[in-house]
Amino acid sequence: MFEIGAKFDEGWHSDNRKGKKQTTGKAASLPPEKHRLSLSREKRRGKWVTGVGPFQLGKGELQALLKALKKELGCGGTLRKDRLELQGDLGGVLRDALGRRGYRFK
Repeated sequence: MFEIGAKFDEGWHSDNRKGKKQTTGKAASLPPEKHRLSLSREKRRGKWVTGVGPFQLGKGELQALLKALKKELGCGGTLRKDRLELQGDLGGVLRDALGRRGYRFK
């Protein structure tokens, strides 16, 4: 009459993720020559903030670039989505530093 329990045929797997592709939702990282960056400058609470982006890099690569720029320019900064924000009015020196790394601007 009734059978209690599950029937495990050959199509069943304990790993339900098998065969599915895991995507991150982002495009692959582009080389520096393919980037077209823009610089922005704004005043927040009486201090200048210089923004640069958008970058098409992975999060780890972007954090490594931010760390290197902060050390080279002697300033603080943060990562906001696909843009870098650095403390201070750094337009010219930031453009030069990224230009030496192969990045291009609009």
